[in-house]
Amino acid sequence: MKPRIHYTKPSITALEIQYAADAAANGWGERCYEYIGKFEQAFAKHLGVKHAIATSSCTGALHLGMAALDLRPGDEVIMGDINWIASAAPITYLGASPVLVEVLESSWCLDPIAVEKAITPRTKAILAVHLYGNLCELEQLRQIGAKHNIPVIEDAAEAIGSVFANGQRAGAQGIFGTFSFHGTKTLTTGEGGMFVTNNDALFEKVLTLSNHGRARSQTKQFWPDVVGYKYKMSNLQAAIGLGQVERIAELIADKRRIFQSYARALRGLPLQMNPEPQGTQNGFWMPTIVAHQNTRFDRERLLAEFKAENIDGRVFFWPLSDLPAGLRRPAPTPIAHGLYPRAVNLPSYHGISDAEISRVVEVVKRNFAS
Repeated sequence: MKPRIHYTKPSITALEIQYAADAAANGWGERCYEYIGKFEQAFAKHLGVKHAIATSSCTGALHLGMAALDLRPGDEVIMGDINWIASAAPITYLGASPVLVEVLESSWCLDPIAVEKAITPRTKAILAVHLYGNLCELEQLRQIGAKHNIPVIEDAAEAIGSVFANGQRAGAQGIFGTFSFHGTKTLTTGEGGMFVTNNDALFEKVLTLSNHGRARSQTKQFWPDVVGYKYKMSNLQAAIGLGQVERIAELIADKRRIFQSYARALRGLPLQMNPEPQGTQNGFWMPTIVAHQNTRFDRERLLAEFKAENIDGRVFFWPLSDLPAGLRRPAPTPIAHGLYPRAVNLPSYHGISDAEISRVVEVVKRNFAS
């Protein structure tokens, strides 16, 4: 059998191993939060934001931020119908409701027109998810938010390395942003996430909530001011994260290399890949193909051929409104429902070789030729 081509795996070097070994051997007692602090500071500097709080997951970071915005039962948060459930789940944890709207054919991200149509007196936030590294129409969404006094949250779990035309990185412009460091992501801590914001008051509130409700200004030991949560990242994970963020330019460049190799090889086929509008940069976390409409394309056949060739393939996210969770969609979403049957994520692990990319491309081309 041919060697397996993984859809994703991290890039871990001697630097991350050195930091992790130091955290394991010495990161206790007075040093038990040392790498967490260093990682938060380094990531905030990379992103260009004032505050960062390392968490156990991006889901946890979203939950903390939404709780700090006082999201309550009966409230609504507008988001795209094509997303992973992790973006919607924290909304439900607080008793609020995700409101699923249409996405753009060009970027697979929130359609600002659909967002404004879905606003009601119960709308308390707009959740802009930068899907697969693709950038949302954030300026339009922020203008809509400002018009209706609704904050815009950035879920940048998949968008490390993505940069807007104004030079701001994905995750740095909303009321808060969140990131994922799952083992599949561009930068990893195994499991983990980050909450970021430029809002001082929101930062203090999330910091308190993230530590069982204990405010850092509180002088009484083991005295929580409110009932909070426990979403801390461990010092060991943060040690790996620090090594990763010190190599972040290299990691982003590798993701862009992989995407560009696919884009060159697949040029001319009747398909769309992750967009990169002029003046922006896409971090290209997950190179994705979407067959043009009315093109003969069988997603299940392609995935079966990948499996036969020992190649990992990954389906595009399902519309959340189709899941058994019963999430609400106030209007039809034909674009969201038309995307997933035509789309597949391609293998893009750090260090994938040109020869491996060629193996993947050969199978893709074979499916479009038949």
